[in-house]
Amino acid sequence: MKYRYRVLSLLFLLSIITYIDRVCISVAGPRMQADLGITPERWGWVTSLFALSYALFEIPSGAMADRIGARKVLTRIVLWWSAFTSLTGVVSNYFVLLFVRFCFGAGEAGAYPGSTSSVSRWFPSAERARATGTVWMASRLGGAFTPLLVVPIQQAYGWRASFYVFGVLGALWCIAWFWWYRDQPLQKPGVTEAELEEIGAGSPRSHAPMPWAPVLRQGNYWKILLMYHTYCWGSYFYLSWLHTYLQKGRGFTENEMKFASVIPFLCGACGNMFGGWLSDRLVKTRGLRFGRRIVGAAGLAASGCLMLATSQTESKILAVVFLSLGYGCMDCMLPVAWAVCLDVGGKYAGAVSGSMNMAGQFGSFATSSVFGYIVAATNSYNAPLVPMSMMLLISAFLFTRIDPARPLVRDEGEALRKAA
Repeated sequence: MKYRYRVLSLLFLLSIITYIDRVCISVAGPRMQADLGITPERWGWVTSLFALSYALFEIPSGAMADRIGARKVLTRIVLWWSAFTSLTGVVSNYFVLLFVRFCFGAGEAGAYPGSTSSVSRWFPSAERARATGTVWMASRLGGAFTPLLVVPIQQAYGWRASFYVFGVLGALWCIAWFWWYRDQPLQKPGVTEAELEEIGAGSPRSHAPMPWAPVLRQGNYWKILLMYHTYCWGSYFYLSWLHTYLQKGRGFTENEMKFASVIPFLCGACGNMFGGWLSDRLVKTRGLRFGRRIVGAAGLAASGCLMLATSQTESKILAVVFLSLGYGCMDCMLPVAWAVCLDVGGKYAGAVSGSMNMAGQFGSFATSSVFGYIVAATNSYNAPLVPMSMMLLISAFLFTRIDPARPLVRDEGEALRKAA
């Protein structure tokens, strides 16, 4: 196996662990709300505070990965959030839970910018959407596995035990990552000259901070951020409220929810792989602009329509079908958006993807907290889906205005101009 695919295998495992740790609280949500006496409005703050700290630490984490390398950065942050995953199991009241979730989000903020920084150094541009699609597919598999793992543990030992168990996984991954991984292909013994040529690895790439002044003056940068912000208004529902929605909003039992909630994440996994493959293929045949824009915009538009359909149907089975198809369509866009960060960011991909994800998580923070208030005001779990679907349609339009062939930093632009 080529060494870059071994790197991808480690990032694949990390992405699974990231989402098991992240989705665990959503699955445990109904039990935690009952045990700690948390109302829907307050639960919205539990899930949204994670998104707030996640947003605040995105750019620092991504920039740090660009500067000192993903080997050290990912090791540190995975150990940090694994500790706070386990500490979630010992919380005694609402306010302690808020603090622990804030710290957990601060750690997880660096996972995908760090992974993207690694992909930018180990993969040629023609393979990056598929590589990021593989990483994001793993996240959906993690989300799919979580209820199947968490519910039996909760039923046998209580909701706290699930957090103790999953906190260990990240620590084990860190040992393997720090021992085996190197930040540059040239630094890794065993990588062949042929593979180095495929990657395009010449002399080791320097770890340098992104020149922010010219980047902040570019409209392309702000379109990327706004597109991802509006997208996360819809996507974060699946991580924060889905399991509560299925039980309290659609009347599924806990055991029924355990299986019903798997389907959207499996569709998301398929969407990630298909979207990344299709985008890279269209880039080769139709050019960079067309290959990125058409997949991203079409996926977002379809997901917005399907989420709106979910809010209007009275059938709980159709609700699961629409939500699952919507997540699959939405996730066709995800590897494309992160590939765009690689396209326009080059060696600053960690900082650019961190910026994009920061903007997105501010959207996650807003939608998760607003969701609870809308439920409390309308006594309906379907009502919040309507504004979320509208934001997805706005995101689809914004994706058509992004130019992936326009580099944010001038010295990264020659290859992109040829690809366009």
